[in-house]
Amino acid sequence: MGDLIGNAVQGTLHWIGLSELRRIRGLDVALPVRAQLLSDACRLNALYMIARAGSGHIGSSFSSLDIVTWLYLSELGGGAHGESENQYFSSKGHDAPGLYAVMLALEKLPFDLIHRLRQLGGLPGHPDLATPGIVTNTGSLGMGISKAKGLVLGRRLRGSGGRVFVMTGDGELQEGQIWESLIGAANLGLHEIVAIVDHNKLQSDTFVERTSSLGDLEGKFRSFGWHVERVDGHDFHDLSLALGRATSSLDRPTVIIADTVKGRGVSFMEHTSLDSDVAQYRFHSGAPNAALYGQAVEELVSSLHRQTEALGILRIQVEHTQAPERLQPRAQERLIPAYASALEQEARAGANLVVLDADLVVDTGQMPAREQRPDRFIECGIAEMDMVSMAGGLALRGLLPVCHSFACFLSSRANEQIYNNATEHTQVVYVASLAGLLPAGPGHSHQSVRDISAVGGVPGLVAIAPSSETEVKKALAWCLHQHRGASWLRLESVPCEVPYRISEEQPLELGIGTVLREGLDATFVGYGPLLLSEAWRAAEMLLGDGLRVGVISLPWLNQLSPWWLLRSVVGLKHLFSLDNHYAVGGQGDRIAEVLAGAAGAALPRLHRFAVEQIPACGSNADVLRLHGLDALSLRQRVLRVLSVPRSAVFSIPEVGVGQALPNSFEADTGL
Repeated sequence: MGDLIGNAVQGTLHWIGLSELRRIRGLDVALPVRAQLLSDACRLNALYMIARAGSGHIGSSFSSLDIVTWLYLSELGGGAHGESENQYFSSKGHDAPGLYAVMLALEKLPFDLIHRLRQLGGLPGHPDLATPGIVTNTGSLGMGISKAKGLVLGRRLRGSGGRVFVMTGDGELQEGQIWESLIGAANLGLHEIVAIVDHNKLQSDTFVERTSSLGDLEGKFRSFGWHVERVDGHDFHDLSLALGRATSSLDRPTVIIADTVKGRGVSFMEHTSLDSDVAQYRFHSGAPNAALYGQAVEELVSSLHRQTEALGILRIQVEHTQAPERLQPRAQERLIPAYASALEQEARAGANLVVLDADLVVDTGQMPAREQRPDRFIECGIAEMDMVSMAGGLALRGLLPVCHSFACFLSSRANEQIYNNATEHTQVVYVASLAGLLPAGPGHSHQSVRDISAVGGVPGLVAIAPSSETEVKKALAWCLHQHRGASWLRLESVPCEVPYRISEEQPLELGIGTVLREGLDATFVGYGPLLLSEAWRAAEMLLGDGLRVGVISLPWLNQLSPWWLLRSVVGLKHLFSLDNHYAVGGQGDRIAEVLAGAAGAALPRLHRFAVEQIPACGSNADVLRLHGLDALSLRQRVLRVLSVPRSAVFSIPEVGVGQALPNSFEADTGL
């Protein structure tokens, strides 16, 4: 997969400019003909945005683009100055590039934003209210129909009309909240809601049918009291008729099950057959490499040319630019592949080990373990609560379950279930990937900066954040073989250069960290390769300012050894805690408790450096700098605390929005 999907397209990028989009919009042809031409132009522009950003979701954008285009042209005002009481939003959020492409084409957004996907001040990776025309924040699955219910009830209470169109994914239908939301919508007679299922048959990892079959989907919706339509989601005539029938339904909400093709419009991105022997769909997330990007552009442009030739009009002109240059870091620490290798070894040896996944088998590193022991692998789909409670039942039968998902979802959606398992005093390992501020491209729905606070107080649960590949293997072994309760293994998914080394021979002991470099004036203490590497580089810079600042790696997030910590910091004047997390509930709280409870010792003053606001979306380097957690910012903050005159020692250049910064980690991931 890695050789086909990359993080940066090199060479020339292609898009269609606003003047040509206006020409398409103004064509005196039948609406379905104009809609198809506009939709395909938006496919090229969505692909451009993803390629330029280095990440995004092609498959979902392309499968839903015909539907979104038709809704905007026929139900939502149609043009730059068109207005409608109706509203549209996508619950799944992965189709944001496609949605943005349509909004840009219709001048619902400033067109220059086409160049700013996943950049500071630009278009976020998942929809956000900060973007004009966006109705609600999405990206965390399952909420859409519930949000639509609130919007409709709010309209009624304020005496206004209009319909609310909400797109869901078919994989998203595995989320329990979807089914909870259906009952009330029917009971309240919310006929203003039109839900559209982008039924492209594929979710993050593979086919929905192979993950968690939806069965008789039409029958299920009808049984909840909804009016049901089923259409070809790429046929504008069918869509028009179905939407017309939805409008005539005045006593209940409508769902339109739209059969679509993931990756529609580019032949090699289209994945249509359940008989396929391809284990993973390659174009769910990430940017294509240069060769595949070129092939996709050629197909899309050829399709546009065929359509214009059939209409007897001038060809659509395509604009070109060079792809942004991205500095590639040198040797990197990659925690997820290290975890994948360690889990495979444990699966081979562990008779009681059972691996559970929430539709993230690739992103969370379970492929080798699944191949090693397919009989001990359970795919739970997009259903974290179900997965965690299932793990609880397995643990009660003497098995050792290991649950996987992104930290942002596992810690929040399944929090009650994690607590319930803990009250049974069973051993369950929760592996939480994509932890922390980065990657910043997907936006705040995926940036996990509150998971430590969410799980840190669960009785008996120990939370660990490894700081190197070596420490990942030790941490997993500790969770499986030494701890007899719940454990939370927090893994950062962004590869980065690590300037320090943690010895393979050094044991991992509960509550005890590692002094990576000694400090006389002050010391950084933190966890995870990202901030510890930034702290190390800041310490190197501070040597030039006449300061010797140490760095401590402390992988234990919620249970510290007081005697070890006090011994390690006694005599220092200042201690700087680093949290790749919100300040509240982070490791800094635990450090503060230890220091506050100590008496009669020459202890340092604690300064907390953490994420202080809702995480920004943008390039990794820009976002780390914005939140004051990169090496240059850490140096500046330390100098302020130590009252070193700024003008005498350094200056930090201003960073323009979107400007590339030198950084020690990959520009983005495919998420």
